[in-house]
Amino acid sequence: ITKGAYRRYQIGQVFRGENPQHGRYREFTQFDFDTVGANTPEEDAKIIATAVTASRKSGVKNAVMTINDRQNFEGVPKDVIIALDKIHKIERVGVEGELAEKGYKQDEIKRYLDNLLNSSPTDNLNKIFEILNTKFNLKIDVDYMFDATLARGLDYYTGIIVELKPTPDVTALSIGAGGRYDNLIGMFAQKTIPAVGFSFGIDRLVETLSNEI
Repeated sequence: ITKGAYRRYQIGQVFRGENPQHGRYREFTQFDFDTVGANTPEEDAKIIATAVTASRKSGVKNAVMTINDRQNFEGVPKDVIIALDKIHKIERVGVEGELAEKGYKQDEIKRYLDNLLNSSPTDNLNKIFEILNTKFNLKIDVDYMFDATLARGLDYYTGIIVELKPTPDVTALSIGAGGRYDNLIGMFAQKTIPAVGFSFGIDRLVETLSNEI
């Protein structure tokens, strides 16, 4: 166990202030597990490996974790990142249209999207990938994959960002998500407290399992 680290899990009801849609409800059941007090690639890798292993053992045999790093978005406007996160739903033309409506020029849009879509795993991600391979025997593009478009909560995550897909299809609805959120707890504790975690959406997981039967 990493010195000074605290690990916990919980399951309970969660609420969101959004209009309901397929696979996304205002009230849902969530299963969380987190490590608090450690900021190392080993802890990030452990969270990822736990989520992938748990999904496989639950019956989602082809689950794949998509992974990115917030570092890849440094210096990029928030509007661009938010639009890019939708690219699997609205494709590049939709992202370009959304940014054009916000006043971005075509050459700006092209430069931002080309740079982001061609980005590579950061040094931190490469360390995590190595640990996933050597310690947990997980294979890239089989058990996990790098996704340069994955952004998630910009005001929440500070390092790795992850989404678990039931299949290698990146357009599929996620059955869980998480990442590193080093600043969140510190807002209340008045000091820096690193943390990383993952949450399964139980309703989404059950729906996925019912489709696999």
